[in-house]
Amino acid sequence: MLDDIDRRLLAELQRDATVAYAALGQAVGLSAGAAHERVRKLRERGVIRRTTVEVDPAAVGRGVLAYVLLESNAWMGDPPTRDALAALPEIEEAHVIAGSASLLVKVRTPTTEALQAVLRRLFAVDGVTGTQTIVVLETFFDRPLDPT
Repeated sequence: MLDDIDRRLLAELQRDATVAYAALGQAVGLSAGAAHERVRKLRERGVIRRTTVEVDPAAVGRGVLAYVLLESNAWMGDPPTRDALAALPEIEEAHVIAGSASLLVKVRTPTTEALQAVLRRLFAVDGVTGTQTIVVLETFFDRPLDPT
């Protein structure tokens, strides 16, 4: 279980994962050593899965964002489907979902023409019978998980 200090540590780290342990500890009322130990334990327990850098997709040529619903005539939640989707580098996320579609994928490409090429490759995935694509025109915000 997470206590209030753990949740506050997580919130601080989500704001800036490069913050020094002294500043992190001060923000939550701990010493630098105690903050470091708490963060280490959160990593060991899998609460913190990774530390990464957030990159502006447009700055690296991936300005087109789309969500694609994949329709199928069979169950798609198995490793062969996961592996086929993971082989497409334009797919950032893939989710097995409930509803009229079987899967939801998040796709980033440099152009709509490149998106069209990804859609063609998605149709080649075994079991896919159709797609519904939603192209994002503008993102108002993208907020991290609030651990508190």
